[in-house]
Formats: sequence, C-alpha cells, structure tokens
Amino acid sequence: MASMANRANPLLNNLPHFLTWRALGFRTICSGRMGFSSQSERQPDPETPVAGTKVLETFREEFEVGDRLITLETGKIARFANGAVVLGMEETKVLSTVAAAKGDAVRDFLPLTVDYQEKQFAQGVIPNTFMRREGAPKERELLCGRIIDRPIRPLFPAGFFHEVQVTASVLSSDGKQDPDVLVANATSAALMLSDIPWGGPIGMIRIGRIAGKFIVNPTMDELSLSDLNLVYACTRDKTLMIDVQAREISEKDLEAGLRLAHPEAVKYIEPQIKLAAKAGKHKKEYKLSMMPDRTLEKVSQLAEAPIEAVFTDPSYGKFERGEALENITQDVRKVLEEECDEESLKLLPKAVDTVRKKVVRKRIIAEGVRLDGRRLDEVRPLYCEAGHLPMLHGSSLFSRGDTQVLCTVTLGAPGDAQRLDSLVGPPTKRFMLHYSFPPFCINEVGKRGGLNRREVGHGTLAEKALLAVLPPEDDFPYTVRINSEVMASDGSTSMATVCGGSMALMDAGIPLREHVAGVSVGLVSEVDQSTGSIKEYRILTDILGLEDHLGDMDFKIAGTLNGVTAIQLDIKPAGIPLDIVCESLEPARKGRIQILDHMEREISTPRTQDDRNSPRLVTLKYSNDALRRLLGPLGALKRKIEDETGARMSVSDGTLTIVAKNQSVMEKVLEKVDFILGREIEIGGIYKGRVTSVKEYGAFVEFNGGQQGLLHISELSQTPVSRVSDVVAVGEQLSLMCIGQDVRGNIKLSLKATLPRSGSKTNNAVEESVSSTQEPSIWAAAGDLLSNGQEKQSSSSEELPANNCEVGGINSSTSSTPILIRSAAECDEVEKAAGLVQNSDTTKSKTSNVKTSKSSSQKGGDKEAEVGGSVTEKSLKIGTKVTAKVYQIRTGGLVLDLGGGLRGMYRFETNGRTDFEVNDELRVECVSFSGKGIPVMSLVDDEE
Repeated sequence: MASMANRANPLLNNLPHFLTWRALGFRTICSGRMGFSSQSERQPDPETPVAGTKVLETFREEFEVGDRLITLETGKIARFANGAVVLGMEETKVLSTVAAAKGDAVRDFLPLTVDYQEKQFAQGVIPNTFMRREGAPKERELLCGRIIDRPIRPLFPAGFFHEVQVTASVLSSDGKQDPDVLVANATSAALMLSDIPWGGPIGMIRIGRIAGKFIVNPTMDELSLSDLNLVYACTRDKTLMIDVQAREISEKDLEAGLRLAHPEAVKYIEPQIKLAAKAGKHKKEYKLSMMPDRTLEKVSQLAEAPIEAVFTDPSYGKFERGEALENITQDVRKVLEEECDEESLKLLPKAVDTVRKKVVRKRIIAEGVRLDGRRLDEVRPLYCEAGHLPMLHGSSLFSRGDTQVLCTVTLGAPGDAQRLDSLVGPPTKRFMLHYSFPPFCINEVGKRGGLNRREVGHGTLAEKALLAVLPPEDDFPYTVRINSEVMASDGSTSMATVCGGSMALMDAGIPLREHVAGVSVGLVSEVDQSTGSIKEYRILTDILGLEDHLGDMDFKIAGTLNGVTAIQLDIKPAGIPLDIVCESLEPARKGRIQILDHMEREISTPRTQDDRNSPRLVTLKYSNDALRRLLGPLGALKRKIEDETGARMSVSDGTLTIVAKNQSVMEKVLEKVDFILGREIEIGGIYKGRVTSVKEYGAFVEFNGGQQGLLHISELSQTPVSRVSDVVAVGEQLSLMCIGQDVRGNIKLSLKATLPRSGSKTNNAVEESVSSTQEPSIWAAAGDLLSNGQEKQSSSSEELPANNCEVGGINSSTSSTPILIRSAAECDEVEKAAGLVQNSDTTKSKTSNVKTSKSSSQKGGDKEAEVGGSVTEKSLKIGTKVTAKVYQIRTGGLVLDLGGGLRGMYRFETNGRTDFEVNDELRVECVSFSGKGIPVMSLVDDEE
C-alpha cells in the first residue's frame, strides 16, 4: 500500500520530517476521522534540532547624581541599532537609539533628525483617541526633541554631512521624573557606543530651587514648588545648552545655579566613557565634505574686498545688504565660469559665506563696530503701540529695528484650557502662546504646514517668560491665549514676542505684576588654533539676523526689572566657557531695562475696559440638580444656549462659569439661564414671565425657571380692570414684581407695581427693588480687576455662597429678604423624608430661610410679625407668632387651635417636651404649610 502511494505521488518521499503525520502528532486517517497518537507513541527524532537558550550579553554602569541612582545599560534591547542605551532612574526608563545613513553625503549641511515619543503604555494607559493609538507628535514631544538636538549638534565634526537619526522613547514612567533630561543623556551614551564620529560625551542636569535652596534632579512635585527650572548641558569644561524657566530670579542667583549645575552634569560623562570602552564600536571613517584651500583662497581674492565694502556701509538695510552680497556672488561666478573651474563653482555659495563670516567677525573683534554701525551694547530703535486692534480683547504692535511682531490676546472660559496628554506635568494649561513665522516676513515663498519645531520652540520660550507675571488662577479665572504673528524678521523675533505679548496682556486688562521684555545676546570669538581656546571675544547686545548666523552664540534672556523669567542658549562651536556665559547676563540686563522703559511709556498699568466690547465672565453657584437641568440630555440644552448666544459655559461641581465676548451677550445668556433654572424668589424682585392661562380672577404666569405665580385682576393696573383679557393674553411676555405669597405658599405677582404711578415719574418700589438686588459674581471685565486697587476685595465680596439644594437657584446676599417657594408636592416629599419627628435645628434652619421683606420688617431689626387676637387664614403667614390651644394630642404631635376656626399642627421634637394636655396654651410660630395647606407650627421659647 505504501509502495502504491509512493508510486502515485513520488513527492511524498521527499517531505521534510517536520511535515510528516507523526511529527505533527497524527496517527492515521480512517473512516473519515483523524486520530491522534498518544504521548508514548511520540518518539523524538534524533535528527530534529533542539532550540537552545540565547544569551544576551549586556553591559551596565551604575552611578549617583544628587541622591538618585542612575543606570546605563546596553546589549539587551535594540541590538541592531548603531548605538542603543537604556537609562533608568528609579522606575523611569528611557531608550535612545542612533543610526547613520550609508553612502556618501549629498548635502552641504548636517541632516540630523531627533524623534522623541511618549507612548501611553509607559504609564499603563490606553490612549483615549478614536483609533486608540498615538497620533502626530505633540508639542511636548517636539520640545523634548529640541532639548536633545541642541547640545549634540555642535559636537559633530566639521564637514560631516551624513544623515543621522536619533529615536528616543519612554519605556516606563513613574511620573516623578521628567524624562527629557534622561533621554538626552541616553542619546549621548548611544552616540558614544556607535561608530559615528562625535565629539562627546555630554552631561545634562536639571536644577530647581525651593526656599532659596538649590535641588539637583528635582521631582515633578518639587518643580511645582520651585521658582527655578534650569536645564544645563555641557562637556567637561564648556557649556553647550541652557534652558531656564524662573520666577524673576536675580542674575546673581542664576549664576550660582549655573555654576552648581556644571559639576553635577559632568557626573554623567565618566560612566558613558566606561560603557563605551566595554561595548562601543570603533569609529568609522566617514567622508568629510571639506572645502579645498585652493577654492577658498581664490574666492577670498575675488570677493573679500567687495564684501567688506558692503559691511562697512551702515546705510544698507537687511534686503539691500542681501541683494548687494548676491551681486558679489554672481560676479565671482562669472569669473569662475570663464576659468572653467567646476570644483569651485560647486562650492561657491559656501565659500562666499565663509569669506563673509571672516570679514564680519574680524571687523567686530578688531574695531568693535557692527554691521549697522551700532555699538556692541546698543539696542536698535524701538516702537511700541498698545491697543493696535481695538475690537480685540487685547493687542499690541512691537518693533525693534526691522523686526516687527503683532500680538493679540483672547480671553476664554476655564473650560477652554488646553488639555495635555503627557506622561508628566499638569493635565491642563490655561495660558497659551502660539508663535507664527509666515514666509512673507522674510520675503520668501513657502508652504504653511502643521506644527513646526522652530515655531513651537520660540512660542514656548515666550510663554515661559510671561507665565511668571500672570495672576494666580484663583484671582484671574480666565483662559488666556496669545497669538504672535511675525510681520518682519531681522533677528530675535521670540524676544520681540515677549515684549509684544506683555503689552497685549496689559491692554486686555490682565493684572500683570510687571512688564516682561527680552533681548538676544550674541558672541563673536577668535580661537587659538593650536590650543583650541578662545583668546579674544566680543559680546553683542540685540543681535541682527546676520549676526546670529555669522556669530557663535544666540543667548535669549527675558525678564522683568526684578529678575530673569526665561533663558534659551544655543551655540554653534563645540562649547563656550561658562565664564563668558555668565558675563553675558549683565549686558542682557542693561538692554532689557532700556526696552522696559519704552514699554512702560506706552502702557504701564492694566487697561480698564469700560466699553461694552470687553469680555465678561460670571461665576454662579447652583445645586447639582439645577445644573443637570441646565445641561439637558447629553448637554443638548447647554450647547443650544452656546450656539444661540456665542458664549461659553463650563460646569463643575456646584459652579457654572459663563464667558461672553461683551456685556450684551452676557445679558442674553443670564436671561436664558434664569428662565431655565430660576432665581430665589424675593419680595420686591422683578421677574420676566410668560402668561400661561387667563381666568376671570386673574392670570397664571410661568417665570423663574418654570415656577407658577398668580397675577390677580386687582394687580393688573393702577385703574380698575373689568376683564383680565383686556390687559393680558396667553403667551404674552411680562415684567412682574413678586409682592408676597398666600397661606398656601402660592406666589402673588403684580403688574401695576412695575408701572409708573399717577402723579409720579417712577415707581419707588421698583427703584428700591432694583437698587437692592445684587448681581452674581461677575468679572465685568479683565481690566476692572485693578480699578481703585480693590480687585481682590470686590471679587471676594461678590462671590456667592453655596445654594440651598431645595431652591435650585442663586443664593444671593441681598438687602431684600428672600422667601422660600415650594410646591405642595415638594412639601409632602420633604415631610415624608423627615418623618413625624424632626430635629429642632432643622426646623430653625427652615425658619431662617423664610423671612418677610425688609420693607415690612420693623425698624429695630428682623422681628417676625405678631398677630393679636384671633387669627384668620389671610392674616396667618410664615413667621407669624400666635397663642394657640392644644386641641388634640396624637402619637407624633399636637393639633392646635389657632383661633377663628383655624387648625395647625405641631410635631414633637427630639428630646423635647411631650407632656402636653388638652386646652394647654402654647406660644407658637408658623414655619411652613403642609401639602394640604395646614399650618406647621413650632414652639417659641419664653425668653423670646
């Protein structure tokens, strides 16, 4: 049988063993069923290979910085990468890998790319996006990528133009440490392990300060208390990068922090060298794109003199100077084309740029004269204008030389705050600064794409600078957005954004503590070729764009008169001595003071917004049940109000915040909210309502969030009315005054009380009601916070107390006394919930919520009404005190004879008196009415 099968299909003889039936555990096929061989029948084939155990050779270094244990590990993860390192601090672990493109370089610059990503698995969370995946890079990821890029880029050798990619990610995060500094150190170690030529290693450290004491590697909780967030990167003896956010720290304290940071950062360097000695690769010989000396010398002979003539003429502007230099380049090109020097033609742009750099630097160092003829410490002419666009919440136009920036401020509700989705830091951000650098600002053509790393970095720097002077959230609840639109660029547009943003915030009426200004400081140095040390240098204040390009340093420093709020240092050479960096702080301070002086002349205090176009913000207190009614199903009612009015509403626990772009919009929103939720009814208060039905004796009106009131025929007009329908109709909107309530709790309304009386111009009662009504907690305008220097006092005095959940309205502190309105059904529910026995404190608290109006109270104080003799149904009101007799004694209380055939009830109080007898006389007070209109009484103490 087997031979027949083999003859029928000879391929069966050539099947590998692992595909045979027995290798797969099958025994035979019979009667259409497949059988399995038992374990005992399965015999291992001696020819089958057995998988061995793979051994991953790992290398590890441990060391301490501050009081934190740090580990460097390689060999276990990402083994195919040119260099890969896992750095850990406590439970936070980061991975950084590097790779370089193969083949010759085809560019004339270093195409270094740094990709940093924070995936949510690092904190055990699934992304809440629709696809449940991480999307495009977020702002924080771009900023962390810049933190890595800036210190490592200057250390690549000159002429190395091969593509290099750094890929960094967070493997796990405990939320205590910011991974950005850890990833930068891991990248340095990965470059050391790779075969890529690089002049590292580097060390990066974060320094904080709490109560005047510096802290190395502070946690996120410590950073929230710190007035300094200093990130410092360096080699053994030179500074590479500085990034600072501070709360007006002095230059002296900042220098102390920098000098502390350097030796702490150096502690990262030695472990990297040891790890590279164990597991590092030999550096590969990459082809460097160096310029031949012959080409540079030829171009220098042709272009140096014309270039020097252009740079010595201070009358040239940015574009005139650029056009003159381009003409020189074209003249040199013609000469080289005549000589057929193809090699020099390929390198001509770079050769001209090298000659240009040499001329400018030589002139600055030798003569101390700059391109535009300014002194080294001179700031360009300034132009400041606040309120450039009056219709906006705030705006300003700032110019420094040819650099010009337009800044606008937009205020929003707390709910407009940006939601952050990062591994560390706060979940939201209420202050945002968005920087935009359109191509037209440098007279170029280009596309506008998504997030740009440069724009994000410049905007964040300016945001840090201004954040230090913003008022706290409790005093200023707005969400603030600044848009910085660069109109023209000739150096340091980010520092111009700081100046323009500060003025725009003042123009919006935001109570800043101080103005903030920024200036960029540059450096031109001459290096001793034999030792590599700087033998001569010049520090430049307020550098031009060309000085930034041809110089060694771009040191951006922003702050107030009191101190520094933000710093960003970027350099081009492989490090600058820390002494020169610290020396640059003083010229920056002097230049900053000059700019602040001009800004103070334009606008020195927050502007008071008196016009109706200024934004309004109101904070109201409601019960959660009332807020649920306002939201509606799935928030539909809230969205409808926002769509109809253009306002923004945000709801939190017991609080409703409304932001409107002007006063008229705010009034519309408040009217709609009052109609849905209502307010606490006050005797003498004016309310808008709609007639729902007309009867012979009057009209029923729906007002104040669905409450019903009776407009009696006698309250329709000052003159007698024979028919109600002659005055009002169903569906008509009316403004009515609450004049009280009857014994059954029904609200009585009056139309004639709101009309002018005969012989008088106004209604005194209406005037008294309107003047006594207090508005809710409203921030009328941002600028009004500082009017008369009493912003905190006014905000605290206008803040409303928590609302009584039984009312569901605004609990305003007004001069007119409120009354509590409840339907019969609500009273029955309260009585059932409370039972027959109630605490006396509860009864007194209800009594305190129900008072008569101030106009009906006695002059001496808030005494309740006294009724002598027999009481009638009309005269009995809440708060009325009478002498009653015990009519019946029941299990839970008493039935009282109030006189005039009127009965009331009294519930026994806990631990109270129960030894009553029929016909006992008691002094009682009416506190409420039951669902059937029966007066509910309480005992009055004899002392009263």
